Amino acid sequence: MTQQIFRDSDADRAFRPSWFLGRAAIYAVLLVWAFICLFPIYWTLTTSFKAAPDVMQGNLVPWVDFEPKMLGLRSLGLSPETIFAESTVRAEFLKRFWNSVIVALCSSALALVLGSMAAYGLSRFNYRFSFMKNADISFFFLSQLILPPVVLALPFLVLYKELALLDTRIGLILLYTLTVMPIVIWIMRDQFSSIPTELEEAALVDGLSIWGAFVTIILPIALPGMVAAFILSLVLTWNEYFFAALLTSTNANTLPVMVASQTGSQGISWWSMAALSSAAILPLILVAILLEKYIIKGMAAGAVK
Repeated sequence: MTQQIFRDSDADRAFRPSWFLGRAAIYAVLLVWAFICLFPIYWTLTTSFKAAPDVMQGNLVPWVDFEPKMLGLRSLGLSPETIFAESTVRAEFLKRFWNSVIVALCSSALALVLGSMAAYGLSRFNYRFSFMKNADISFFFLSQLILPPVVLALPFLVLYKELALLDTRIGLILLYTLTVMPIVIWIMRDQFSSIPTELEEAALVDGLSIWGAFVTIILPIALPGMVAAFILSLVLTWNEYFFAALLTSTNANTLPVMVASQTGSQGISWWSMAALSSAAILPLILVAILLEKYIIKGMAAGAVK
């Protein structure tokens, strides 16, 4: 009887003009926002199939405003007629692409491990270094993001030259790890602080060590925050251009540097730049889709714990 009353009330509410208009307004706003967010991606993908006049005229709809051509893929040696032929440009693109993959994944993973351990210590223990306490130390890490990268250009250039780290992947990995670690520490400190300490105390009573409690109890609960920190670190390191252009030349160049190199004295190769930009966007979209499952899984595991 109660369920029938609820069904009737929901059905009546669905036919109210105010309720219907409110829902329609919400969906309209969401559709407009989705269009605003997805239009740059659509524009980039379609530009890789446009000729220069189509780009200048602002043609948008394939087969309506313009006839798609494989200019972008052909410029990278990835079109159907060039994919099986030897291509220097394709080899260079693949080298830059894998440089970006290796540098971004390694630096994000290293920053996540080190940053999570530092954040756990700041959330569970009290430190005092001179006049600085936990809150001051946390703010000190975050304040490193305020410093403009151009200020660090000369010191890092001289340091990397002395350490023979110029134009190496390991050099970029170490630098990117230091760059994104403050963000990981800030995110994970709040994540660990929201977890009751009684869970660890109960695990210690059951015979687990501090590391055992951290791995078996805390990490599954904090997994959503770790995934969010990893995705943010991955996006920042994947798109970083300044230090990649400054500290690399031939061997360790990344994809953003190759995208920026499509401008020259002959003008901008719009189709090549769009094809490279599409190649830089798609991996991040795939990572976000794949890791979304792990976010939900981590939240469920944390609830069960």
